[in-house]
Amino acid sequence: MTKLPFFPALAGLLLCASAIHAQIDLGAAPAKAKVSAGLVAEVTQAAPGAPFKVAVRLVHEEGWHTYGKELPPEVIGKPTRLIWTLPDGWKVEDMPWPATHEVPSTDGKTSEGYDGTVHLPARIIPAGRAGDTGEIVVKVDALACDPQNCMPAKAEARLSITLADKVVLNEAAGELFARSMAPAAENKTTVAPARSFGVLLVFAFIGGLILNVMPCVFPVLGIKIMGVVQQAGEDRRRVLLHGLAYTFGILLCFWALGSLVVVLGKSWGFQLQSAGFNLAMCAFFLVFALNMAGVFEIGASAVGVGADLQARQGLGGSFFSGLLATVVATPCSAPFLGPALGFAVTLPVLEALLMFTFIGLGLASPFLLLSLMPGLVSALPRPGAWMESFKQGMSFLLFGTVAYFVWVLAGMIEGQPLLFTLLGLVVVALGCWIYGRWSPPHKPARTRRTAVVLALAAVAGGLFLGWPQVEKGPVTSGASTENGLTWEAWSPELVDTLRAEGRAVYVDYTARWCLTCQVNKRVYKDAGLQRFIAEKKVALLKADWTNEDPRITEALAVLGKAAVPVNVLYIPGQTDPHVLPELLTVENVSDAFGRIP
Repeated sequence: MTKLPFFPALAGLLLCASAIHAQIDLGAAPAKAKVSAGLVAEVTQAAPGAPFKVAVRLVHEEGWHTYGKELPPEVIGKPTRLIWTLPDGWKVEDMPWPATHEVPSTDGKTSEGYDGTVHLPARIIPAGRAGDTGEIVVKVDALACDPQNCMPAKAEARLSITLADKVVLNEAAGELFARSMAPAAENKTTVAPARSFGVLLVFAFIGGLILNVMPCVFPVLGIKIMGVVQQAGEDRRRVLLHGLAYTFGILLCFWALGSLVVVLGKSWGFQLQSAGFNLAMCAFFLVFALNMAGVFEIGASAVGVGADLQARQGLGGSFFSGLLATVVATPCSAPFLGPALGFAVTLPVLEALLMFTFIGLGLASPFLLLSLMPGLVSALPRPGAWMESFKQGMSFLLFGTVAYFVWVLAGMIEGQPLLFTLLGLVVVALGCWIYGRWSPPHKPARTRRTAVVLALAAVAGGLFLGWPQVEKGPVTSGASTENGLTWEAWSPELVDTLRAEGRAVYVDYTARWCLTCQVNKRVYKDAGLQRFIAEKKVALLKADWTNEDPRITEALAVLGKAAVPVNVLYIPGQTDPHVLPELLTVENVSDAFGRIP
């Protein structure tokens, strides 16, 4: 029986690192902060146990605004949060904030928030002894918007206060604290209760679980199926170790990618917006598919090596499968996962990582459950000679994945560069054939060494030949026809213009690398739905996120989303857009259009 080969775990780490490298390559120079923060106290010297007031001074760049502590139901935005770090024993108490006022917002609308300079008060109760010095740190977590864009706004301020037997007032700030920091007027509307963090953790777990059956994870289906079948012949401890290694691989990559998303403010699934990363995925899946098809065997020379070494390679393979599953699952926004992802990217790092951990546990849970319940594994067919045919059959899933990634690349590059990319993949395949033909253990050592060198040179040369050179920016411009419907290229200005004309506007936020987006497009073929669109004179706009586009990233942030697919309908006479479910059906799209008067 041919043992299912896996690359060493190091290959998995390199794969995850390549996603991180793609993230860094995608990032432009940091944008100028739209909101800055300062901290002022009504005292220059405080007494232990004597409360004093502080105010967080927010200074907004001209034309930009943030939101208040709470949002009324009709306002789409994000409440401003103050995160305090105080010396041991010190306490902070909330105080009413100044009233918000009308500010110009996106899509030609107005909203309620703060602009210019505003002071947000709080009360500090110090602890300690005279002579101590305490540092007050406040972090501001907000959403900054102007009439065209919205983006996360994070600022930090620090202030040191010395404790003494007697309080000394800050005369320079006396006028600030003397005049009324008018609290917000009593809101007669009921603020819609937000979902609790615990509920969103449950959503995150369910969304990760659903990812297992989403088309995004199909590329690794053959790998995972072969791994489970192989485990059917192993003891309980080995099966459990495989499950734990697979789970740890998923969690490690989720933590790495999630940290980058939160810290750098990038989009979820960012790595697939890089043409270079997509080429690397093409080459990787091509190599793996040729391996499963029997063109060559990784590790065939390990026959006769000790069982311990083989065991480490097997666990490394499970760990690597977890990394791979995460990398290819990131562009998906499964049901229940969308709200969790949208919320996670606005959280502090530790809370966000907990959210990503639950998503990862959901993705890993079927295989972890299988490893914890060996009776289920024993019910699978026993390993045997049939596995070779099964393995080769599974290779066609990966060949299909190669075809899909080539199609994604065709949306990023065109003309002669695309030809060189395809030729580069042919050279990569040639390297695999050389390795399989002349590196088996029965060949002379010199022949095997030469084959390895030539194979590596061919793979490296193929990647060099086919490496895509693209300019980042919107993928489409002008109109395009798809499934019998005409779609205009999205822009915030076009949305504003069409809505001002009283038109219903339907926006499809999509990307070529998003498999769920492609599955959703099947609904637009429905003849009844097409008649509905024509009768209602709905303007169809496509926001193509295949390449990085900051405008789309900001528009998704306003909607509370961090991944595609997102489909939105703007109905004439209504301020707030109607956001459709992640998975479209003819019924739910027709129901949305039925809301148009």
